[in-house]
Amino acid sequence: MRLSCWPSLQQPWPDVVEVVRHVDGTGWDGIYVADHFMGDGGGFGAITDPTLESTAAVAALGALTERVRVGTLVLGAAYRHPAVVANWAATVDHVTGGRLVLGVGAGWQQNEHDQYGIELGSPGERLARLDETCRGLRSLLREPVTDFAGTHVQLRAAHCEPKPLQDPLPLLIGGKGDRMLGVVARHADEWNMWGLPEVIAERRAVLDAHCERIGRDPATIATSTQALVLLTDDERAAAEFVERVAPRAAVAGTAADVAALVDEWREAGVDEVILPDWHLGRGAERLERLDALREAIA
Repeated sequence: MRLSCWPSLQQPWPDVVEVVRHVDGTGWDGIYVADHFMGDGGGFGAITDPTLESTAAVAALGALTERVRVGTLVLGAAYRHPAVVANWAATVDHVTGGRLVLGVGAGWQQNEHDQYGIELGSPGERLARLDETCRGLRSLLREPVTDFAGTHVQLRAAHCEPKPLQDPLPLLIGGKGDRMLGVVARHADEWNMWGLPEVIAERRAVLDAHCERIGRDPATIATSTQALVLLTDDERAAAEFVERVAPRAAVAGTAADVAALVDEWREAGVDEVILPDWHLGRGAERLERLDALREAIA
């Protein structure tokens, strides 16, 4: 079981670096960042909250760390062309000595697309675009030359050099719907979604069924998940937090309570748990809480 941290990019850069350097030096397995340009007015913060850009952040954090995996949760296919992403990913994999996890998804946050004049599209269009994006990424990152003529992606005798150090570079896809899990089955090395153990187990069964239909071994796709975390001894505050952030998956209680949930995730087949730092405070208090979580889970 991997244990990773998700630092918010809606905090000052020195605070992000403080968290990431700490987890890199204290036995965590990875760090991930979200790919959004602003909040959504709900669970991802106010629309006006300052938000650092993910690809620049991942490259910088990769250079500042020595051992943790670094990844994106997840790059939006609507505004991330696969040729641009492939060249970026190969470069960051070299910068990090082979530690990048390339996370992609169909996109969902309407307000940032509206503000920037980027078409999000219908659910069907998003899935088709993501499927073509994954096909383009796979070829660009592994083949000498790529030709691909899709509805959303066109590549003509396309080169992407150098190739990543990792072969293959891990491709993570985030999503949970039945049709989305079909895309995961076709392309992903790792699958991610928010969810508590029962939900993860049910969705994983759907993914496994997709794999079996196309003749793929389900065991070749790792599972990761995350939930919002609040550490507190106050049972009432814990219950109020979980209710307030619903339907987002969340856990509130002591570090031992979080560790118990991690055990349930493990039993549900989860390979990596990613804990956001969003509700863990700031400065020394946050670092102490991260240490308490790591020690309880270990």
